[in-house]
Amino acid sequence: MSTFAMPVTSQLFAVLRNGEISKICSSALQPQNRHLCRKAVILRVNKCHLRFFQTANSGICEPKQLTKRSPALQVPSRKYQTSSQLLYNLTPPQVNSILKANEYSFKVPEFDGKNVSSVLGFDSNQLPANAPIEDRRSVATCLQTRGMLLGVFDGHAGCACAQAVSERLFYYIAVSLLPQETLIEIENAVESGRAVLPILQWHKHPNDYFSKEASRLYFNSLRTYWQELLDLNSGENPDIKEALVNAFKRLDNDLSLEAQVGDPNSFLNYWVLRVAFSGATACVAHVDGVDLHVANTGDGRAVLGVQEEDGSWAAMTLSNDHNAQNENEVKRIRSEHPKNEEKTVIKQDRLLGLLMPFRAFGDVKFKWSIELQKRVLESGPDQLNENEYTKFIPPNYHTPPYLTAKPEVIYHKLRPQDKFLVLGSDGLWETMHRQEVVRVVGEYLTGVHQQQPITVGGYRVTLGQMQGLLMERRARFSSVFEDQNSATHLIRHAVGNNEFGVVDHERLSKMLSLPEELARMYRDDITVIVVQFNSHVIGAQNKPGEDV
Repeated sequence: MSTFAMPVTSQLFAVLRNGEISKICSSALQPQNRHLCRKAVILRVNKCHLRFFQTANSGICEPKQLTKRSPALQVPSRKYQTSSQLLYNLTPPQVNSILKANEYSFKVPEFDGKNVSSVLGFDSNQLPANAPIEDRRSVATCLQTRGMLLGVFDGHAGCACAQAVSERLFYYIAVSLLPQETLIEIENAVESGRAVLPILQWHKHPNDYFSKEASRLYFNSLRTYWQELLDLNSGENPDIKEALVNAFKRLDNDLSLEAQVGDPNSFLNYWVLRVAFSGATACVAHVDGVDLHVANTGDGRAVLGVQEEDGSWAAMTLSNDHNAQNENEVKRIRSEHPKNEEKTVIKQDRLLGLLMPFRAFGDVKFKWSIELQKRVLESGPDQLNENEYTKFIPPNYHTPPYLTAKPEVIYHKLRPQDKFLVLGSDGLWETMHRQEVVRVVGEYLTGVHQQQPITVGGYRVTLGQMQGLLMERRARFSSVFEDQNSATHLIRHAVGNNEFGVVDHERLSKMLSLPEELARMYRDDITVIVVQFNSHVIGAQNKPGEDV
């Protein structure tokens, strides 16, 4: 790993808490070595840069019980030898230690004793299945415009693309939302070397990191973007939906361009290629008062928790999965390619028979021409040519691009009955239905449990087994007190629920003690953000007479 001197303007992306170390996972192009990881040097920056990019301190499950999951990207399979001796029962404190290792909570500060934000705060957490984890999460407050940004990013073929998108996308969104006069002020400050206005305040767990070595490259690409926005000079205030779409598309274009151009620094040259050849989905929410926008690319999901008048909970989905289960997506992809590709463009519910999400960042193997792929690989580092995945051309690859990062944006005006929003990677939604997710979170946040009749789903149970279910229900209520984080509580249910919808400690223990090579076969990485809304503020911001 090499280090380099950074000019004043390019240090703006390097701001982190003092003493935090950047870790850049390099598994994107090396599935044969999933543990390879780099650590970047600690970089000290001066105070004016801190003001620009401000960082806030802020027994094994039986196959019949759990279906083996299918990875987002089909790669050659490996056979593993396992032994029951590898599995052991974890104690409740050990289970809690694993579940809480990555949890993070943030409460929006109150002003004059009264919270004026429509967001009370959020809880987030991650549970790895891959080693290293391929999911990422990001939350930041917009400082030059209003609102809060929250996102979950699900990587495939490694963590590199998800890492880059989690660091960069919010800056592109924030810049897209800035008025012309603010962009001019920032550009003039950078040009003259003066202190620059901060545009984001990050709310990060210590394990969430920035790749400091790439900060100069990232900043230069972002600056080029805002310079182009200045040249356009529309004179109109940016539309949020348009800004979200433009930010997604521009970042994906920059990821592609950076990989094509390369970098004289050998480490950065390899890094931008790892980012481009891996992929990531993104589900991002922008909350500003009563205005909620969800921009989704891929199969992450946003679900709103709505409390009915009788106290029960209803789930409102604010995103659409971009995969083979979405008929509109299937029609869209087939319409973008010749008729003679109709049977090959989607095979076995996958794009070209390989990729499960139909929209994603990176994944240039589904976007670049064959000629461009070969040229980049031939001129790239040896590690690329030694990797079978990067050299592999998808079958029936005739009319690229087959993949886009353009998001689908859904708008919702918040109402007092809208209590929270759950953003989750597909690892959550593969294990729990959206209605169950909302019920679990809603009961956790309110402390009120809706007593549903016990159902056994067609199972024959004895009287003794029924009593056991009742005892487990009682234990479930007490488990609320184990968790101080709603995302942790939700992941506990996602991993530990048995066939009756009750957290089974033995099952939870065994799922968490699965060896790395087995864990990924039974579940995916799980990333969850739970945003809690302030009903009083939302009610006050809805004008009288409006339908809320």
